[in-house]
Amino acid sequence: MASKAILEQKQAVIDEIKDRTSASKSVVLFDYRGITDSEAKELRVKLRESNADYKVYKNTLMARAFNDLGIDFGDNLTGPSAFAFSEDQIAPIKVLSDFAKNHPAVILKVGIVDGEMADQAKLAEYATIPSRDGLLTMLAGGMMAIPKDLAIALDLYSQQKEN
Repeated sequence: MASKAILEQKQAVIDEIKDRTSASKSVVLFDYRGITDSEAKELRVKLRESNADYKVYKNTLMARAFNDLGIDFGDNLTGPSAFAFSEDQIAPIKVLSDFAKNHPAVILKVGIVDGEMADQAKLAEYATIPSRDGLLTMLAGGMMAIPKDLAIALDLYSQQKEN
């Protein structure tokens, strides 16, 4: 039987996982086997640039935390898994997908986006969505097109009336 101190340490880790999962809009489990320390550092830097982070926990502790939260990842908690989380729904998925293109050792397993489970296919679909800034730029461009077209039409109309 484990000592009381060890059980308390494990419970603290379980509570940390539950807190990070609850506070995040996006959680992604991925396989990191085969990446070097420098590649792991590069991935961590890219995730932090997009206000995300990842951490590696024991699968048994992750399973307990997710069970307490009512989340069932099934067989995805076998083998080494890292846990990426963010307050942005798409940011960690995009960063991990882009990183996986150059580092085939990184494999996205499953995730939770806004409280809904996302399998590998859904994560790949989310990775194709432009970033929030990109979407806002597209929206602004579309909104600017209307007054621009109106100004051009009014100018052409005034030139036609002058002749």
